[in-house]
Amino acid sequence: MFRRSLVSLVPLSALVTASPALGKESPPRHQVATLPAIVVTATASERNEADTPASVSVIDGDDLRQRPVHDLSDAVRDAVGIDVESVGLGRRGISIRGMSSEHTLVLIDGQRINNSASAIAHSDFELGWMPVDAIERVEVVRGPMSSLYGSEALGGVVNILSRSATDQWRGSFSSQALISDHSLDGNHYKGGFYAGGPLVPGTLGVNVWGEYRRRDALLDAADPELTALDEQRATTGHVGLTWTPDPYQRVDLSVDAGNETLEGVRGSSRASPYQSDNEVQRRRYSLSHRGDWGWGNSQVRLYRSTLDRETYRSDGADTTGPNRFTDTVLDGRVGWIAGGMHKLTVGSEVRREELEDPNINRKGKDDLTHYAAFAQDEIVLGEKWELVLGSRFDHHQDFGWETSPRAYLMFHASDQLTFKAGAGHGFKAPTLKQLSPEFESRAAMGGRGIIRGNPDLEPETNRSFELGATLNHERWSTGATLFHNDVRNLIETVRQPTCFEPGYVCLEYDNIAKARLRGLELTAAVDLLERWRLEANYTYLDARDRTNDERLADRSRHRANTTLIWRTTDRISTRVRAEYVGSQYRSETERDRPDHTLLYSYVDYAFSPGISLHAGVENLTDERLANDDPDLHDRADEGRRYFVGLTATF
Repeated sequence: MFRRSLVSLVPLSALVTASPALGKESPPRHQVATLPAIVVTATASERNEADTPASVSVIDGDDLRQRPVHDLSDAVRDAVGIDVESVGLGRRGISIRGMSSEHTLVLIDGQRINNSASAIAHSDFELGWMPVDAIERVEVVRGPMSSLYGSEALGGVVNILSRSATDQWRGSFSSQALISDHSLDGNHYKGGFYAGGPLVPGTLGVNVWGEYRRRDALLDAADPELTALDEQRATTGHVGLTWTPDPYQRVDLSVDAGNETLEGVRGSSRASPYQSDNEVQRRRYSLSHRGDWGWGNSQVRLYRSTLDRETYRSDGADTTGPNRFTDTVLDGRVGWIAGGMHKLTVGSEVRREELEDPNINRKGKDDLTHYAAFAQDEIVLGEKWELVLGSRFDHHQDFGWETSPRAYLMFHASDQLTFKAGAGHGFKAPTLKQLSPEFESRAAMGGRGIIRGNPDLEPETNRSFELGATLNHERWSTGATLFHNDVRNLIETVRQPTCFEPGYVCLEYDNIAKARLRGLELTAAVDLLERWRLEANYTYLDARDRTNDERLADRSRHRANTTLIWRTTDRISTRVRAEYVGSQYRSETERDRPDHTLLYSYVDYAFSPGISLHAGVENLTDERLANDDPDLHDRADEGRRYFVGLTATF
């Protein structure tokens, strides 16, 4: 009962597909065939991945638990259209189809979390909210989804779906270590657990999880007194309750808490090296009600996420903290079937965004309330055609209303072949610090620049078009998608002709940049033999800065991932994975970053149905990137490393 979907309506044959049976047994290890993945992010209702009106990748949580996953970027890095980009100081962000990582909206169970990058340079604090032990699956929607989720979904959405309580107890425990082959350290260690089941059978369920992870600092090869990657320690915990008072209603209450510390030693052109420390505290609270009624379904949610960050520098120089981000959201929606051909969903949202930052204004804090309404119609146009129309209307107190329409057409030529075409509009509102006329930061250009806010900014926008096809047979599948993003009003810092303070460079935020990003995504999977399976994807990206008609910097034209799986016996399976990243343009005066290939090899051994050992070697060819050539690469890799892990399930 706890896993029963209360969001979907009584299914129409072409609109809503059946979800996998609850409590199903896992298939024998030698079988390669899998059940269709379920997707909820693209339409807010359950659909099979192949019948989803969007470009979607689904990463299964069981697969993630078999390999080293430090944070969310590791979980999605081998998906088509995804680039794990550098955001500075060795930290990473998730870029979709060449868009900035700041244009990727991260959700947990469909609920947005704080966007700390809006006020903290080099922030990747969105990536560590949930451990892999608690993940049911991760859904990545490529392309703007502001029609459902509003601001920040300019490039796409990454939605982490958590495991939930069932009518039977289940759980897992895992422990992993990742040991570097070099004396520069960078070792990883983590342990986690998950447990969920009924407290009162059929009525009240509980799920709990926790994780501790640690990464030793990776030393800089050129100067071992400095760190290429910070030392990191993080703990995460969760308690959730699920109450089903009757077969038609479900109430969920959950609390999440996490703490993280980062310690690194930085270099300075003006002084001796200094230590930089960050302490991050995450909290999330959620209460939701879902109902499945005779006339349709409903959902109401109230949730809040907070992120506190304290920062310290040993040289006593100015820092950009402390910071506190608070997002409080009340939203609701109802859905019903009309006329046998329409599945209608309407909803609204109120979100209060609060920021405490010493640089934001004289008070050191600011806030903003967002109001939104949305509507969606999933239309059956006969036996083979479907059309999804939707739009969201967001009101911002500084620049008024923003409308985000979306249309998606699907043609099911056969049970195996589907053609898709879509167009959409996305937007990203300027951040509180960008809009504040009193905002001032002196951390730019190594302390030589002063950045100020601009209250006249407009939202960044993206008009997106895509055309694709998927073909699924019993033993193989393939897909191809053409996409085009027309991005306008990109916000950048602009150097001012004069500065009010001698010896400094003054900069101001402004809408000046335009970009065109278009490309091709290819995916394929084939069962070569009974125990062999090959999976591959390729992304071609043509990204141009239309302001100066140059290539957009730090984006690869070619990316590819391939995985070969060999289920040697019923107990042993092996995987070999290759990740290719093409060369990246930097500027007219700088040499392009060269292409590189990373190779990974893993083996899994099942001692029993509930206990498995995992081992492997990552980065077999020992590509250390910026730790070997900092003039060409923007992020260091730990190099060759050895992985061992143990998973126990019940």
